[in-house]
Amino acid sequence: MDVEAYIARMEQLLAESRPVPLSASVMVNRSQFDELLVDLRNHLPEELRQSRWIIKERDELLEQAERDSERIMADAQIHRDRLISETEVARGAARQAERVVDEAREQARVLRLEAEDYVDGRLANFEIVLAKTMKAVENGRERLRGRLASDELAVTDDGLDEAQGKAGNGSRRLYDHEG
Repeated sequence: MDVEAYIARMEQLLAESRPVPLSASVMVNRSQFDELLVDLRNHLPEELRQSRWIIKERDELLEQAERDSERIMADAQIHRDRLISETEVARGAARQAERVVDEAREQARVLRLEAEDYVDGRLANFEIVLAKTMKAVENGRERLRGRLASDELAVTDDGLDEAQGKAGNGSRRLYDHEG
């Protein structure tokens, strides 16, 4: 007998049962109904049992899938947080690198200005030394010109002396001035 036949027999048993006065209930023969239920259970089709097993397995799979999805979501959250953290670290490192480069540029600028000031100072000192040297050279040349002029006067005077017959005295004076 199939499930439909058992259900039909249960319906017939209920229909043939006596009603309880002043209620919607009926009196059913318990032993007949229990026997019918035992037979129904024993003759349930294998597909129905398999479907219960499939439903149970499906529920377990859904629970496992739910746990897996929660774990995956938690892992994704951790991964996202790590990426955000790494991005922040990278941004911080980039900011730090930029700050270091800016400081290095500023130090290079300061060093360049200090070097330019130092070189300018040294050149100014050198210019002063050169000016003094040039002044000394000019003074030396002026003295030399003054000596030459006095020597020329002496030579001219000697020339007059030569004309008067005093040869040789003028050349001695020239040597005296140089020595």
